[in-house]
Amino acid sequence: MATLYTNQSSNIRKTWFLMTIFFVLVIALGWFLSYYLADPNILYIFVVFSIFMNVGSYWFSDKIVIKMTGAKPASREEHFNFYTAVENLSITAGLPMPKIYVINDPAPNAFATGRDKKHAAVAVTTGLLQALDKTELEGVIAHELSHIGNRDMLLSTVAVVLAGFVSIISNIFLRSRLMGGGRDRDSKAGAIIMIAGIVLLILAPIFAMLIRLSISRKREFLADASGALLTRYPEGLAKALEKIGKYGAPMARASDATAHLFISNPFGAKSMRGLHRLFLTHPPVEERIKILRGM
Repeated sequence: MATLYTNQSSNIRKTWFLMTIFFVLVIALGWFLSYYLADPNILYIFVVFSIFMNVGSYWFSDKIVIKMTGAKPASREEHFNFYTAVENLSITAGLPMPKIYVINDPAPNAFATGRDKKHAAVAVTTGLLQALDKTELEGVIAHELSHIGNRDMLLSTVAVVLAGFVSIISNIFLRSRLMGGGRDRDSKAGAIIMIAGIVLLILAPIFAMLIRLSISRKREFLADASGALLTRYPEGLAKALEKIGKYGAPMARASDATAHLFISNPFGAKSMRGLHRLFLTHPPVEERIKILRGM
């Protein structure tokens, strides 16, 4: 019989599968670029550069994100309810107490970041603290702690880095073609490889973005489920998502680079219209609420 834990395991397996596709895509791009430019050393440079990017994002992701969002450290005295909610739920979840931050922004939102459980941070906006009651705030905090416990932050960071890396390589190749770089192949097999490689490099950034969005959406469903288990009160998070979803204005420092980290889309109601829905980093709030209340 399927259970909530069964769905969690399934989502984790699917996410790792998508990450494997990412790595295969990166290797394929590196091989083709070295083939096209007739220089095997390019593949080695490609691999070293990708490792460097991943290591850098792993060690400094939390500091970079905190800086980008303008979050400031929160004290127990100034934000007592927020501090105690994080402290109590961390104990319940068996997690170290993460660093906590507040973003001065009226839009209700929150995110978690960091490379692992011992180097994690949770940030909320002033709008969230003002809009939610105790059980709703606990639902949001439990959601963010679930991201920490499930190691979602590391997966999201790697996905973003790889997506950006694929785009960079594609741009380098297209620029080299425009400048007459590379070499042509006379054989039929060589011509086929060239055509396939060119198509791959043109479409790769699109595939990378779609995979990143897919991973981010799956992570939100999993964190909702895990957070509901942590508080034993799914309605708290459901009500919080209702209030967050009703706020139409975007965050002041909304960014594509960090949008996937927040509990809700930081770009406001306009981003939910038309074709923009295809590129959202979050599943629709209505769908998340329906699943929570079905628990």
